[in-house]
Amino acid sequence: MIAAYARTALAALAIACAGAALGAELQAWSGGPPPPFALQDLQGRTHRLADYHGRVVLVNFWATWCEPCRAEMPSIERLRTALAGRPFAVLAVNLGEPVSRVEKFLARMPLGFPVLLDRDTAVAKAWGARVLPATYLVGRDGSIRHVHFGELDWSSDAARRAVEALLE
Repeated sequence: MIAAYARTALAALAIACAGAALGAELQAWSGGPPPPFALQDLQGRTHRLADYHGRVVLVNFWATWCEPCRAEMPSIERLRTALAGRPFAVLAVNLGEPVSRVEKFLARMPLGFPVLLDRDTAVAKAWGARVLPATYLVGRDGSIRHVHFGELDWSSDAARRAVEALLE
């Protein structure tokens, strides 16, 4: 009986801590302005961060070999879909992988946002993306507002509220 109660109490505590931690997952950014970039997508079109000024932009650095990166992609897509029609964009920046590998991944997991190729990983280094996934929320004014290193459920209420606050 005591063991069952202890398991229940621990489970409740874990859920409460996870909920509290989720709100703390997005860290305020104090590292200065975002480094500019101009990267090509899989169709050869160039995307510049400056082209997205006036929108909130989720910049996600990822790789196909990164399990947490793959795991969070569907939640990023759900967030993008939920905010359709709002000034919000997602740019997924792949780190140095062959185009064929990225295309194979996208054939299994179609995404509605641009996947950009950081072929030499220079952009990831400039942004300080040393841990994957690394995600930055850029405000409508073009400044980085929040950062998160590691996997996050971007379709959660807490993450969506953070993005919506930047949209106001």
